[in-house]
Amino acid sequence: MNTERRNFLKSASFLSGSIALGSIIPAGAVWASPLFEHKKGKLTLRYRAYTLELKHAFGVALNTRKTTPVVLTELEYDGLKGYGEASMPPYLGESHESVLKFLGKVDLSQFKDPFQMEEILEYVDAVDLKNTAAKACVDIALHDLAGKMMKQPWHKIWGFNADKTPLTSFTIGIDTKEVVLEKMKETEPFKVIKIKIGREESDKMMVETVRSQTDKPLTIDANQGWKDKQYALDMAHYLKEKGALFLEQPMPKEMPDEIAWVTERSPLPIIGDESVQRLADVKKAHGVYHGINIKLMKCTGMREAHKMLTLARALDMKVMIGCMTETSCAVSAAAQLSPMMDWADLDGNLLIKNDVYDGMTVVDGKITLNNLPGIGVRPIKAKKG
Repeated sequence: MNTERRNFLKSASFLSGSIALGSIIPAGAVWASPLFEHKKGKLTLRYRAYTLELKHAFGVALNTRKTTPVVLTELEYDGLKGYGEASMPPYLGESHESVLKFLGKVDLSQFKDPFQMEEILEYVDAVDLKNTAAKACVDIALHDLAGKMMKQPWHKIWGFNADKTPLTSFTIGIDTKEVVLEKMKETEPFKVIKIKIGREESDKMMVETVRSQTDKPLTIDANQGWKDKQYALDMAHYLKEKGALFLEQPMPKEMPDEIAWVTERSPLPIIGDESVQRLADVKKAHGVYHGINIKLMKCTGMREAHKMLTLARALDMKVMIGCMTETSCAVSAAAQLSPMMDWADLDGNLLIKNDVYDGMTVVDGKITLNNLPGIGVRPIKAKKG
């Protein structure tokens, strides 16, 4: 093994690539902004705003939406292209405008070698505060590029066994009973159903409606919706009786003492989501939650997600991999980590109508990785050519 490859494997993270974004968008799709390009040195960064259209209105405890803004990126180096994505659900506080502004500040001309991954991504992280989704779209594209340069998918570079990927849940957002029943028709291929709750007036209706149609295991996400710890604990007992596997973020992240009280008494594992954004939050979550939900858009991408996984395992915590509503680009990037996860919720690409990539698939409810190099995606139109 040469020195360059050995050093790259040691850093265990990188991204690369480039994509003519205009060539992959289906007819009728509308961009929210023109294509931007920063061509400095040998690394060329391109990015463009796009809006995902959801198949159904997506309701969580704090809001309901029909679209999600994203920014699609490409990194090009010596003719190879890597793809990335930033997805901005409301609670992240990012937008098309903020991500485009952030990317406009990114200057990769100082880096002559894409394998300088740690230095590149440390620089990107320091460009501005927060902006985690904006940082993730560079990180994902860089990993994709590096994997293509090495001609290997990331799960193999990390040494993960693709046969050990978990089942993924399929999400039912908060809605009326009639709409929930309609959404249930889409759950047939899945072995685990995720239910969004967190509004006391409809919590049990959501669970009972889903239960009237299936006896499959459930996962439950309250998205910080409850304020009373006794109610949260009572719901944990109720959900246990209904066949739930775990409960995500029952109370606001600003209430760690109350959450720890629920965790200590809960018959179900309590998983931190909104409370656990980045690497530093993992240690803080120890003792407050039984486990954590890692999402690339929260933690700046694959590099930090891998570090969070390693630390959580060292602390003997449960770990799940999740996503936002995203294209198959970001979902496939997250899926590279899935063989090491206890649970997965990687259905964001299945909730939208206008995906522009092919990538990981779900076969009989199970995450199925391909052997394409990098993050394992290709533009849909390019595949047809």
